[in-house]
Amino acid sequence: MRAKATFAGEPVHPMFVHYPIALWTTSVITDLIFYFHRNTSLILISKFLIAAGILGAILAAIPGIIDWWAISDPVVTKMANWHARLNIIALIFFGVSFYLRLKHYGAPLVGFHLKIPFAVSVAGWLLMAISASLGGKLVYEHRMGVNETTT
Repeated sequence: MRAKATFAGEPVHPMFVHYPIALWTTSVITDLIFYFHRNTSLILISKFLIAAGILGAILAAIPGIIDWWAISDPVVTKMANWHARLNIIALIFFGVSFYLRLKHYGAPLVGFHLKIPFAVSVAGWLLMAISASLGGKLVYEHRMGVNETTT
């Protein structure tokens, strides 16, 4: 099924999904590195990565919703619904992690105050990874966003 949200004939949703995936993955890795090196700059970097990932996820969701409206196959719709649900929950988790990090007004997070936002980020990342796998199945198995016509 050809994507409805396109730019220059190319599907837009797959163009944007890489940003939140990369940004949120890097934020979790940055948090892990902090546990070994205790450089407080890493916490600030992670906070900005999460914020940028949230913006990227919202931007990716817009063409994703447009494409979702055009799905007619019930099997594909069910998978796309799970893809969307998991992405929304992951977005909420990263939003909570970001909020908890902002709550300290720039003060370094230590001990318990760091572990909770990190745990929430890891949970959000796991949900995002499962959802990304479903997105891959939508494209590669169900041909979502693939132009099957030949010129």
